[in-house]
Amino acid sequence: MKAEQQYIDLFTRYESLIRKRSSEVLNKYRTGALADFERFGFPSATCEDYKHTDVAQAFIPDYGINLNRIDVPVNPYDVFRCDVPNLSTALYFMVNDSFYDKVKPEVKWPEGVYVGGLKAFSEQYPDIAGRYYAKAAAGRDGIIALNTMLAQDGFVVYVPEGVTVEKPIQAVNIFRSDVNVMANRRILAILEPRSQAKLLVCDHSIDDVKFLATEVVEIFAGEEACFDFYDLEESSRSTTRFASFHVKQEASSNVLLNGITLTNGLTRNNYYIELNGEYAEATLCGMSILDKEQQVDMYSHITHAVPNCTSAELVKNVLNDHSAGAFSGRILVKEGAQKTAAYQTNRNLLVTREARMYSKPQLEIYADDVKCSHGMTTGQMDESALFYLQSRGIPKDEARMMLSVAFTADVVDHVRLDGLKERLHHLVEKRFRGELAPCVGCRGRRP
Repeated sequence: MKAEQQYIDLFTRYESLIRKRSSEVLNKYRTGALADFERFGFPSATCEDYKHTDVAQAFIPDYGINLNRIDVPVNPYDVFRCDVPNLSTALYFMVNDSFYDKVKPEVKWPEGVYVGGLKAFSEQYPDIAGRYYAKAAAGRDGIIALNTMLAQDGFVVYVPEGVTVEKPIQAVNIFRSDVNVMANRRILAILEPRSQAKLLVCDHSIDDVKFLATEVVEIFAGEEACFDFYDLEESSRSTTRFASFHVKQEASSNVLLNGITLTNGLTRNNYYIELNGEYAEATLCGMSILDKEQQVDMYSHITHAVPNCTSAELVKNVLNDHSAGAFSGRILVKEGAQKTAAYQTNRNLLVTREARMYSKPQLEIYADDVKCSHGMTTGQMDESALFYLQSRGIPKDEARMMLSVAFTADVVDHVRLDGLKERLHHLVEKRFRGELAPCVGCRGRRP
């Protein structure tokens, strides 16, 4: 039986239960998503952008799905210790794919700001949720369609026009289960014109069972809005994640996406950014540190639809042992999008001969007055630099660690939260030293 069929049968059998435990806004898109899933199916190796990841194989195992929204026996505020101290964030939790609302952070947001669960938001503000939910991500591929079929809750940041949220927001995705489990998460960020906010999303796995996550993130940045989205993955080697990020930007908006994978199993991250208003600016950064059999596959598609927009993309990977990485990045400059400035850089460091990296940067330009560039390098550590450090009395392993940290530093330097930037430099160094345990904030704290 095809991997797709078991999910079609699951949805058909339990559709009424799925709808009952969610909201009308989310339910509105399920029938169309089922049709999309039946049409697209899971991406196969024959698809150029998925040739290095066997998607269907990842979905074949029998995972439990909490369709009845049964409370998971865990209080994340008790079991989780943030690995980024002194950041002073407003802390929220998703347990598997349910927003944890039993403890509310003592934060007084500016008038009109909403930070919390997607189900509750769509019930309380159905008009706002209906204008944005599933508007950026629809019709892309079968994984997004599957998520839209099954997602019942999620996380929302809504900032009304002209409001600045000074306090950084932190949403922690915690995987907790005694059996193999699948979670389908949604994140919706709505920045009305001239608003500002920063969101840090962290992934952590508490237990040793197998976890599978589909995640769809939709970000809408209105005119002159400013939004930072940081994605920090510290899960486990038994965790598989398929995440899709969709950004729509209006005139003079500024959006920064920075995704860092420190520990994982298999990760596929898709980024779709549309610059739809003049003078919009987008920055996309990505970094992964891989060893053993870990794998990270990243795809990006940045569309310049109008003139005078800027995009900058920087992706770096360090691969050790038998790990594997893939990067496929595409910049599309549409006809008439003059004065575009678009830059794409992918750098990869192979620590061992067994590690593998596949890279395909692309430019597709239909305007003649632009500044666009793309570049890619993949190679091993600089032996002359390594020799120089050793000649100064630095042990070889320490020298390798120092060079690896220096290689990744510019990705971390794009972080616009000083506390987070400082801590990430420390976490990256610990990861290269082999001192960063998976989900360090949760290990040994299971109830």
